Amino acid sequence: MTDAVKIYHNPRCSKSRDTLSLLKSNGVDPEVVLYLETPPDAQTIQQLLQMLGMGSARELMRQKEDLYKALNLSDAHLTEAQLVQAMVDNPKLIERPIVVANGQARIGRPPESVLDIL
Repeated sequence: MTDAVKIYHNPRCSKSRDTLSLLKSNGVDPEVVLYLETPPDAQTIQQLLQMLGMGSARELMRQKEDLYKALNLSDAHLTEAQLVQAMVDNPKLIERPIVVANGQARIGRPPESVLDIL
């Protein structure tokens, strides 16, 4: 990963749009990854989990999403690899937006939380 700022963005999500707008208003022109169209691979998701300081892939998942329930992803017997693969296969499950900068990552909820890594 480079030092460039990157945002995993969903244009239909208000928090994602607000975070992108906040970055631009702070003079940052990030690389925009439309992750629903070009989902990150398993290695990228694992790197994001590490940069976010998350101990489990479940922390990066949208657990209130119907798909999460439909796929029974709350099953405690699922491995981390299976959870990561579920996000690769179903990027809608990934919490958004994620901003990556300077070797760190933050979820833009609230959008201002991404400013401390710029």
